[in-house]
Amino acid sequence: MKKLIKKTLIFAVSTMIVITTVSCRTNNKSLTQSSQTSGMSNIKYRETLRVFNASEYIDKSTIMDFEKEFAIKVEYAEFESNEDMYEEILNNPNAYDVLIPSDYTIHRLIKEDRLAKIDKTKIPNIANVAEEYLKPVYDPNNDFVVPYMVGTLGILYNKKQVTAPVERWAVLFDPQYNGKVLMLNSQRDSIGLVLKMLGFSMNSNDDMELARAKKMLLTARSIASGYYESEEIRDKMVAGEGVLGVVYSGDAKTAVDRNPNLAYVIPKEGSNKWVDGFVIMKNTQHLEAAHKFINFMCRPNIAVRNMTSIGYTSPISGAWAEFGNNKIMFTTLEELARCESFLYNEQASQKYSKLWSEVR
Repeated sequence: MKKLIKKTLIFAVSTMIVITTVSCRTNNKSLTQSSQTSGMSNIKYRETLRVFNASEYIDKSTIMDFEKEFAIKVEYAEFESNEDMYEEILNNPNAYDVLIPSDYTIHRLIKEDRLAKIDKTKIPNIANVAEEYLKPVYDPNNDFVVPYMVGTLGILYNKKQVTAPVERWAVLFDPQYNGKVLMLNSQRDSIGLVLKMLGFSMNSNDDMELARAKKMLLTARSIASGYYESEEIRDKMVAGEGVLGVVYSGDAKTAVDRNPNLAYVIPKEGSNKWVDGFVIMKNTQHLEAAHKFINFMCRPNIAVRNMTSIGYTSPISGAWAEFGNNKIMFTTLEELARCESFLYNEQASQKYSKLWSEVR
């Protein structure tokens, strides 16, 4: 999921022109809005669908095409993390119709009975989803979720600067890379990878196992150069500012494209197989429109456009041919067999939060 938009330059430019070009800015804004909505001003919308997605996580022209085809207006909003999204719907339960959260948050929403059951007869394009991304353990019949984007968690490394093959999570804790390891600023991912390295489940709720994970993360604190968002690690690695970094597969793919000295690996112990998916809020008044939107986004040509725009992998297998046999984007079944999904457990979640506060 893409994160924060940098605002410093925007603020500086705005400050320079505000005194002399207020009216001009207004006119330019109107022109921009006009060009963006060209060909859409004559649409008589039948209803409005409210969609909540992670930031920079869709090709917005696909939304415009949906609006044109179905005469359904989409009010589109973005969140920066699953936790932010959850707080928003907790405080405003009627604000959105369709959400696109990650697996452990979907699991939580199912447990809390916040989601509408999907009518798969109204989403025939779910047949385009690759079998390996259907039937998650938290929703074995896909009663509540239709996959949107998928990927893995792994290690991005500089092939010219490592001293041995990068195969296991333990390399992140090797003192020879002191100050050259970029850890991921994510509670679930960082705790999960250490649990996996130690031979435990990434969803462990065992106090002794979590104590061992805490000890390893305290070691990481003395070795790592810092904790960053996945795209920050991507950019630092591309610029040669680190030797090893923990990233999501989509950012790894972009990094390798930009710097051929970089490579990505899913460690042998296994990792997280994440799936972000479409879900429908239980209290929606736009159930039919929600189904139409999800079905539209599951078209192969639409999936290609979204993959091209954001760099991540759609589970729509009919879209894959456009991207060749990219090993980062298209994880093998053998690799997926070593991975697991993040699940939600209230008690475990409280333990993770406490542990994270103690190691960060």
